[in-house]
Amino acid sequence: MLKEKYSQYSFILDRTARRVKQYAQNSFLQGAFDLTIDQWSILKILYEEDAMTQKEIAEKSGKDQPTLTRIVDILIKKRLAQRVEHPEDRRCLHLKLTKEGKAKVEELSPAVKEIRMKAWENLSEDDFENFTRILNTIYNNLNQQS
Repeated sequence: MLKEKYSQYSFILDRTARRVKQYAQNSFLQGAFDLTIDQWSILKILYEEDAMTQKEIAEKSGKDQPTLTRIVDILIKKRLAQRVEHPEDRRCLHLKLTKEGKAKVEELSPAVKEIRMKAWENLSEDDFENFTRILNTIYNNLNQQS
């Protein structure tokens, strides 16, 4: 019986995560942002962290290397990001935002915040605290096994 409940919770978590991403992606399309959710998440990480290696970005974003490389290549093609030499290791490259990339993040941030707030409607402060605690516990449970 307990196993069935956990299976149900996993299904609800997966279904909800997919729905949140679908809603956001559809909103991005309707808003003509010229970005995908995945591209946005990488831009936002770089905006907050400045220059990072692709390995650091992959760890922070939870993306695997091939997926991240495709996203980075698209961001570079759109002139929103660029690869630059690592200040301490010439064999390594950093990725950083261009002026256009920074401007894009600043321009879209208010709209993206509104899109994300849709998922949080009708939730109380206690709901947020419990939700955060539960998700962090799940994440940490799985992180300890990696």
